[in-house]
Amino acid sequence: MGLTKQYLRYTASALFGVIASQKGNIVYVTLRGEKGRYVAVPACEHVFIWDTRKGEKVLILQGLKQEVTSLCPSPDGLHLAVGYEDGSIRVFSLLSGEGNVTFNGHKAAVTTLQYDQLGGRLVSGSKDTDLIVWDVINESGLYRLRGHKDAVTQALFLREKNLLVTSGKDTLVKWWDLDTQHCFKTLVGHRTEVWGLAFVSQEKRLITGAADSELRVWNITYIQEQATDPNEPESKKSKGSPAKAEKASEVDETSTLDEMPEERLLRCNKAGSIMRAGRDRVVTLATDRTGRILACHGTDSVLEVFCVLTEDEICKKMEKKMRKAKKKAKLKSEEAEEEPEGSIEMSLQEEIQRVTSIKASAKIKSFDLILSPKGELKATLLLQNNTIECYILNPSAQVPQVVRASKITIGGHRSDVRTLAFSSDNIAVLSAAAESVKIWNRSTLQCIRTMACEYALCSLFVPGDRQVIIGTKTGKLQMYDLASGSLLETLAAHDGALWSISLSPDQRGFVTGGADKCVKFWDFELVKDENGTHKRLSVKQTRILQLDEDVLCVRYSPNQKLLAISLLDCTVKIFYTDTLKFFLSLYGHKLPVLCMDISYDGALIATGSADRNVKIWGLDFGDCHRSLFAHDDSVMTLQFVHKSHLFFTAGKDHKIKQWDADKFEHIQTLEGHHQEVWCLALSPSGDYIVSSSHDKSLRLWERTREPLILEEEREMQREAEYEESVAKEEQPVVAGETQGETGLAGKKTIETVKAAERIMEAIELYREETAKLKEHQAICKAAGKEVPLPVNPILQAYGNISPSAYVLEVFKKVKSSELEESLLVLPFSYVPDLLVLFNEHIQRGSEVELLCRALLFLLRIHFGRITSNQLLVTVIESLKKTTISKVSEVRNVLGFNMAGLQFLKREIEAKDEVTFFADATDHFEEKRRKRKKKEKLVLTMV
Repeated sequence: MGLTKQYLRYTASALFGVIASQKGNIVYVTLRGEKGRYVAVPACEHVFIWDTRKGEKVLILQGLKQEVTSLCPSPDGLHLAVGYEDGSIRVFSLLSGEGNVTFNGHKAAVTTLQYDQLGGRLVSGSKDTDLIVWDVINESGLYRLRGHKDAVTQALFLREKNLLVTSGKDTLVKWWDLDTQHCFKTLVGHRTEVWGLAFVSQEKRLITGAADSELRVWNITYIQEQATDPNEPESKKSKGSPAKAEKASEVDETSTLDEMPEERLLRCNKAGSIMRAGRDRVVTLATDRTGRILACHGTDSVLEVFCVLTEDEICKKMEKKMRKAKKKAKLKSEEAEEEPEGSIEMSLQEEIQRVTSIKASAKIKSFDLILSPKGELKATLLLQNNTIECYILNPSAQVPQVVRASKITIGGHRSDVRTLAFSSDNIAVLSAAAESVKIWNRSTLQCIRTMACEYALCSLFVPGDRQVIIGTKTGKLQMYDLASGSLLETLAAHDGALWSISLSPDQRGFVTGGADKCVKFWDFELVKDENGTHKRLSVKQTRILQLDEDVLCVRYSPNQKLLAISLLDCTVKIFYTDTLKFFLSLYGHKLPVLCMDISYDGALIATGSADRNVKIWGLDFGDCHRSLFAHDDSVMTLQFVHKSHLFFTAGKDHKIKQWDADKFEHIQTLEGHHQEVWCLALSPSGDYIVSSSHDKSLRLWERTREPLILEEEREMQREAEYEESVAKEEQPVVAGETQGETGLAGKKTIETVKAAERIMEAIELYREETAKLKEHQAICKAAGKEVPLPVNPILQAYGNISPSAYVLEVFKKVKSSELEESLLVLPFSYVPDLLVLFNEHIQRGSEVELLCRALLFLLRIHFGRITSNQLLVTVIESLKKTTISKVSEVRNVLGFNMAGLQFLKREIEAKDEVTFFADATDHFEEKRRKRKKKEKLVLTMV
């Protein structure tokens, strides 16, 4: 059977117009060995890395479908962890730009990511209230921590201790002991959501930001320190004077509800508060890498910067205070000389000093700080209007001057793009928003022109592509010259919003429709320029058609005989263009028609409405051919492909769809936008589509040469739905384990199910091949000679390996992060074979680490059934001996290698020291020789 009708597939070609998305955070990254120059920002599903000095995009970390919600660079600066809307996490290499590691564990968006000091572990917090600690080196999940009752907002590892501190929207700050994986302390001193956490003063102080203008400061005293080192000065255990520390501990013992077991590790009591200038909630609270500078911002455009004094600076200040107090006391009387000593204390405001406030040009979404060794502070801000700003200040100066170093704005609009248009040569794309019109080159995606405008609602390229016309919300027509980028003329066209504009097919004029219930006809004309001798293009109004309702959309028929006008009363009225006599009324939509288009031959008109339906009408009699339920929300834009009866619609349900107006069939859905799609434009050739959305992005879609078969498309859609349903199914549970504070890190996904199926297939192949081998041996014995054995093609493809080796190969190919979940869904009938194979491979010493990990997990989840199975007793006994011996062998090898590496390190360091001293001596000798030469010259001169 041949293809009845061949459609060509449209695919996503590029994403542009977005500088940084609002859902994630901005971070400084080290690239090409430079710190403080490059920033990583979320850009819808991708991550863009910008050079703040040049304002250029240097790297794109390609995402899949979901929006980026969290970023965190690794301590070594080589990797970037990226959290997504669906709860997945990917770790990208900043050298290659590839994401090699994927972690799946959360059911909702990732809200926070944090590496530990060495970069070996990564903690992620999510809207699903769980925390998961991941092993980055082994690329697997370690454990899940449950305890928060609402979304986790921040998580921090302690540098010295194996502890984790987390905050949530449930008003709680929790302390977790990662050795025992349980929450040993909960701070309940907040009345509202805790939005941020930060450690200062070598982790002796915790600062929390909530929904009020107070930053709460907590003193942390580590109990083990007190027990092990009694000679340690009191000031180190608890900031402030000894009296203050005693008082705090007394209060802690009596008034708090903390039970004694909780206080085995540390004591945490409130030291006071620092007042912010902002009255609203804290959005971001963070320190720089050194912990010296603390900054925070609310929902406004001000970033408040604080400086945390070091212990030496505090001591100096205290001495200064003491001297002042003594002087005062001396002046007052000679007796009270020693009184002030006990009463002098440093206030919290003096220890954490306000430096300055940075006023950004718009509301701040997130920020990152970097303090250079010279003491210069760089702050980069991600703003809510699709802008990145960088500021520089010196916090140690008497009056710190804030200087804006750079601003990245050219690559996108400040607000949503409401209208798009293609030039007649398919090369230039016009986009217009509330503040500017931009012209883009379609092939390079570079912004060629930016021109300030009023709030734009509709647009068109004037024939010849040298000028553009914009219709605005205030009813004005603005004409721009593209060569000079200047505004040529502004005309007051309508009294209300100018909703729609349509170029006449003879290209001599255009028609506009507005909220003042008028349709106006305009002709292009050449007028003499007031400033120069040349003539310039202008427009003049020729006719006006008064209607009873607001006009939402106007369209000419291709032969210019008819004019279609959609009105606020949900109807579409069709008039004769020459006489303006009424011809047809198309009614049937329940809500106003927001968009419409007429096919190239003038036979069909398609209308898209806020009632989510698209209706296809015949333009000869005004009969409705078909009504299609097109989108899950309002249909915002509709356009026919040139020279065909195919058309595209876009809606507030984030989707763009292609339809066949002859067969009334849905052809394909273009998914990519994460918010409402406002408008789209098809190139005159029909090869390109550009669309704009509330997520600030512009997307380019390209027509490929790949034919699209509808049955296959439906099949792919069903498969995608099935894969989604698998991920939403109930998670498998470990028998005999109750839901506690900790759990398995992973979650069941289509990938883990596929991995389990591959393991099952490999074991079945192993069973078949072993049975065949036994049969073959029996045949050989009966025949008394060697009979050729038929080799399995799969094993042959792997290089004639044995069936047991093939099972090991399949195991090695399972992603480390998916191993546990794959084994969890594996039926028990396959486990005995696996144990036998594990025993065989571990005895040989192949992949000991991987197999032991799988073995211990299988024993944990099937403990009862394995121990009660008499046939497995011998295998288990054998495994017990082999695993212990082989694991200790691997440990010895690792230990030996570590010792060898440390020895080499010491050797290299010693060599370096020798060369350093030799270089220094040579340098010194050279200087001496030069000095002597100079002295001789002076003497000879004399």
